[in-house]
Amino acid sequence: MKRALVTGGSGGIGAAICRRLAADGYFVYVHANRNAAKAEALVAAIRADNGHAEAIAFDVTDADASRAALEALIADAPIQVLVNNAGIHNDAVFPCMSAAQWHSVLDVSLGGFFNVTQPLTMAMIRSRWGRIINITSIAGLTGNRGQVNYSAAKGALHAATKSLSLELASRGITVNAVAPGIIQTGMIDGVFDAKAIESMVPMKRAGRPDEVANVVSFLASEQASYLSGQIISVNGGMI
Repeated sequence: MKRALVTGGSGGIGAAICRRLAADGYFVYVHANRNAAKAEALVAAIRADNGHAEAIAFDVTDADASRAALEALIADAPIQVLVNNAGIHNDAVFPCMSAAQWHSVLDVSLGGFFNVTQPLTMAMIRSRWGRIINITSIAGLTGNRGQVNYSAAKGALHAATKSLSLELASRGITVNAVAPGIIQTGMIDGVFDAKAIESMVPMKRAGRPDEVANVVSFLASEQASYLSGQIISVNGGMI
């Protein structure tokens, strides 16, 4: 049974991805940092549906803690599907953005990508099969007012995705990104009302977390073996 790790697995999109990968037959490690109880509850729900899952907790911005947790995880077998989903918002218009707001967002999305992916890569290479899937955002493609930090982090992940895909292509490992648009999770509550979504999204609705998870499921599968270095945006036709 192949093993998958989903960072930020206790959140809205992350939970949908965990559920889908478990349904696809992977043993899923549901990562959390501050929401360990939610991760444990999700694991219990996956197991109740006859899936295989385990919760794991560490701070992706802490390089040493991340490496220690991950090295223990791959001591006996590699993680072959990695979904880098952990991310945060800390919005402000740029003239009023603090250094703390800038660094907090980049540390989770971009620093977290390095701190989690790099320790897992060699074991994945030795297995000659792997899928690295980075969950980014439409903001990394189009930019967004009040989110220079978030857009910068996600845009950088797009570039990292393309570069890493070139390094790992000959090793049987694909690297892709999924860039959601407006998805119905707690992160959009109070940000977009129904009228705003209708005006912004050609499909006139927010996406569902499972619609993002479906794309991740495909990218993790054998059917996507010749697809790498791509940014796939799930956004209802916004771009």
